[in-house]
Amino acid sequence: MSISILNGHVIDPANNVDSVIDVHIDGENILAIGDSPKEFRPKKIIDASNLVVIPGLVDIAASLREPGFTTKGTLESETLAAAKGGITTIICTPDTDPVIDTPADIEFIHRMAKKLQQSRVLTAAALTKNLEGNQLSSVAALKSAGCVALSNARKPLANTLVERRALEYAATFDMTVFLRPEDKHLRAGGCAHEGIISTRLGLPGIPSAAETVAVARDLALAKHTGARIHFRSLSASGSADMLEEAQLAKLPVSADVAIHQLHLTEMDIENFDSRCHVSPPLRSQKDREALRKSLANGSIQAICSDHQPHDLDSKNAPFPETEPGISGFETLLALTLRLVDEDVLSLNDAIARVTSGPADLLKLPYGRLSVGSPADICIFDPKTYWQLDSNSLLSEGKNTPFEGWEFRGSITNTIFNGRIIDF
Repeated sequence: MSISILNGHVIDPANNVDSVIDVHIDGENILAIGDSPKEFRPKKIIDASNLVVIPGLVDIAASLREPGFTTKGTLESETLAAAKGGITTIICTPDTDPVIDTPADIEFIHRMAKKLQQSRVLTAAALTKNLEGNQLSSVAALKSAGCVALSNARKPLANTLVERRALEYAATFDMTVFLRPEDKHLRAGGCAHEGIISTRLGLPGIPSAAETVAVARDLALAKHTGARIHFRSLSASGSADMLEEAQLAKLPVSADVAIHQLHLTEMDIENFDSRCHVSPPLRSQKDREALRKSLANGSIQAICSDHQPHDLDSKNAPFPETEPGISGFETLLALTLRLVDEDVLSLNDAIARVTSGPADLLKLPYGRLSVGSPADICIFDPKTYWQLDSNSLLSEGKNTPFEGWEFRGSITNTIFNGRIIDF
């Protein structure tokens, strides 16, 4: 379809655009920004007056559940939920069943996503076979099949020698390695941040050191091997400090933060609210402020949804027995805009952290409105307020702690590859 989006306030941090200007789409790509080419006759016109037009969001880490866990979500349900949230590119985690550790697994995910045409799905393939942390996956074959990163998902590598070999192997093929920094021995079966709240509630705690010790180890190995590493979902202030120091030392290291870590703290698990059971756990207000500071100064370059949809039974149990995770696609933009309202980020920087920021980490050509680039666009009304009702979520997972929260910024259109997505 040929589309003209007229009179919208276009914000495209990658190209330093922040003005009222038109966007023209022909087929799957952006044809022009500004004046319409003389011979161009759009079949559809979107009047974006008083609306904000931004690149489609890029979510660097999300679980789509299929194959294997279709009671929690399917590629169809979750990519549609992503589109409703303005997300047009998803990096899916490899913790499916079977694990994404062969070219055939990658090809299945990509083929299904292309058939659905609701959001682009790219894969972070398993760093080790079956995510068991013992035998390395075939990086050459996985890269040839189209994976964009390597990850052991939410299963940190316990064997330091295996991690060293994995980083050396990845560096040989110029692949970014996603690391979930956690020392499993220090975690020791915990389910909440080790602090006054977990003590009062009688919940087994996870100290911040479980993360910071792993970050220190991973940085040492990255320096030794020359590998490019990316920390997934940092939660502790000490981790943010070490990240900044490593970047000042010019180590090839980056990080993201899950959007819920920027709004919730350990206080939110009061009353044993299992919707706030996440991994890494919600930590102290001091930790949250440190993460916000690192996000503002750019050392943390990306915000992700860390989308993990669950069926109702997975959250209906005593807190330690519930499964961690939040269904986050449909609140990612709204919670990011709340950071603007709270003076954590400028609007331009906030948009960058969910578009070009995560795309640039993996050298992907998305998250920008360049002429000739894929026509991935999100349009939202910045003056519309709405209240979250979990029953209205398109994701199979209704597990959100933001039930009843009022948000600013209602998404009116998501365009993926030049196609308007109906949701």
